[in-house]
Amino acid sequence: MKVVAPGKLLLAGAYAVLDGAPALVVAVDRRAIADGDAVAKSPTPEVLAAVAAAEAPEVDASALRDGAFKLGLGSSAALLVASLGVVYARQGRDLRAKDVRDALFAEARRAHSSVQNGGSGVDIAASVYGGALAYTLASGELADVRPVALPAALVVDVFWCGAPAVTTGMRARVDALRGRDAGVYAARIDAIARASRDAIAAAEADDLPAFVAAEQAGGEALAALGRDADSPIIPSALGGLLRLAAEDGAAFLPSGAGGGDVFVHLGADAASPRFTAAATAASMRRVTMKLDSDGVRIAP
Repeated sequence: MKVVAPGKLLLAGAYAVLDGAPALVVAVDRRAIADGDAVAKSPTPEVLAAVAAAEAPEVDASALRDGAFKLGLGSSAALLVASLGVVYARQGRDLRAKDVRDALFAEARRAHSSVQNGGSGVDIAASVYGGALAYTLASGELADVRPVALPAALVVDVFWCGAPAVTTGMRARVDALRGRDAGVYAARIDAIARASRDAIAAAEADDLPAFVAAEQAGGEALAALGRDADSPIIPSALGGLLRLAAEDGAAFLPSGAGGGDVFVHLGADAASPRFTAAATAASMRRVTMKLDSDGVRIAP
């Protein structure tokens, strides 16, 4: 028996999701694959927080990496969800049932948060439920997770920076901004939250121009937060790509905390040749992936 769990792309709401703003996340067809017939040689700390070492399955997460580097697709979350999926399946629990998925999400989120000192859990949700999701933190460990449909004509291109981001360091700099200038912090987070709400509303209305405009605003808001927090959320070498994408009628922004990992190009068309050339000159390369609609499941 093998259980698969997809990775994720965060399209809107980075940082602001931790303050209760809605985020827009999609599951992708780069997946962790847990083998129920093999015991893990070196379970991750997140897996060991949820599963006894003797029960932890071996997991292949190579599709979520580029050699030795993580791509920033939520690999630790996908690996944990796939591992727990094996445990649940061994117990005879139907991974397609909503109540089972809700229980798996809650257990995986607790384990992931205990190891990573918090976090929103948005990557756990993508791995468990699949598809495109509007995700909002509620009280305690609760979250509101609901499916949304992306604009029908949306084209998503993904570009890899060639280097992983250290998310904890990025969050620490943003937290430091809150400590030294709460007003500026609130203004930047509000701008990100507003762009995320607008993007979700536009997606639900199947309004691609409004969706792209909201994503452009989200990218600019993340860049402003990075400048004020002295954090390379959008590295200086990539700032020109935001402008190029906007000139092409598209948006370009980090999928998550920024600083590295993957960025997304969102528009009515694939990234133009001049944009792709500029991205290549900035040491980025396109990475292929598609939406995963199914979430965690037993592999056929």
